[in-house]
Amino acid sequence: MTTTASTSSRAAQILSRPVAINGLTVPNRIVMAPMTRMFSPGGVPDEDVVAYYSRRAAAGVGLIVTEGTYVGHESAGDNDRVPRFHGEEQLAGWAKVAEGVHATGGTIMPQLWHVGMVRKAGDPPYPEAPAFGPSGLRIDGTEGTGRAMTQQDLDDVVAAFAESAAAAERIGFDGVELHGAHGYLIDQFLWEGTNRRTDAYGGAPVARAKFAAEIVAAVRDAVSPSFPVIFRYSQWKLGAYEARIAESVEELEAILAPLAAAGVDAFHASTRRYWLPEFEGSDLNLAGWTKKLTGKPAITVGSVGLVGESRWFQGEGAQVGGIDNLLDRLEAEEFDLAAVGRALLTDPEWAKKVLEGRLDDLNAFDAASLNTLH
Repeated sequence: MTTTASTSSRAAQILSRPVAINGLTVPNRIVMAPMTRMFSPGGVPDEDVVAYYSRRAAAGVGLIVTEGTYVGHESAGDNDRVPRFHGEEQLAGWAKVAEGVHATGGTIMPQLWHVGMVRKAGDPPYPEAPAFGPSGLRIDGTEGTGRAMTQQDLDDVVAAFAESAAAAERIGFDGVELHGAHGYLIDQFLWEGTNRRTDAYGGAPVARAKFAAEIVAAVRDAVSPSFPVIFRYSQWKLGAYEARIAESVEELEAILAPLAAAGVDAFHASTRRYWLPEFEGSDLNLAGWTKKLTGKPAITVGSVGLVGESRWFQGEGAQVGGIDNLLDRLEAEEFDLAAVGRALLTDPEWAKKVLEGRLDDLNAFDAASLNTLH
């Protein structure tokens, strides 16, 4: 792809501007999106993980959001090679990751995660732990091998998120992101397809947001007032790409308002193609509507710098695409930051090239990079 000099100059100028999220100043508008990497046996990130994140921070990524990390609840995970954000050895590994990123001048937040009903009975790292969700339903509507959560279950998970957030601040991270997207536990409450509860946690959109808001409030209470809390959410789910937690602007506001009131400092609106409008009658994408409705900083994501939608989890490559549309939207302040996923897996130097205006040097996404940690 041949890029004009004006586009290269605009990219360097627009993306290099700093932005504040609560007490954190992110040095530029480029975020590394969270992407699951299964390279932490026993849930412990090692020196390869330190090098993986530090390499991208050294090359100019302003904010790194780590891969999803399991909070300290036995039902939170379903893989023993995905890192955990609890336990002495695991947290010691994460402290080294934060130190490595900071040594390059970057900023970093862990993404805190509970998979909910994605888990199946017998899955590691705690095979005896039950799977549960709001109503015991999987994304496809089947009951699976889990159950509906009790009030004690809800309270325990809220506490686990708060404890992991406090640990993140204690060991030197710059903030936390709460994973409320893609059909995992928090999102299972937000979506009526998996939330069939008849108590205070189910029904109307504002009620379906109650559990998420309780997590946000507990996290906010567990960390310093200036410590940033980001909330990631999506309409789509893995295996249910047309799913929507909000069919209208009004429903979206009903979900986001209690989260903002509970203490979210910025929202990360996950889409597969950032350039698509979210609702009829407006060109705003999901991040754009999020910022308009909440007044909070918003991060967009979805095939940034690549042609086609995000299908990296299916092992498909993608060619380099233009970013003029992204620059136009950032310049118009539709949203504040852009998260880059697949392009940064293949090319750790992606941010450096863009910030230096070297757009013609960008690499296509090679699906082989899914199997490496480089």
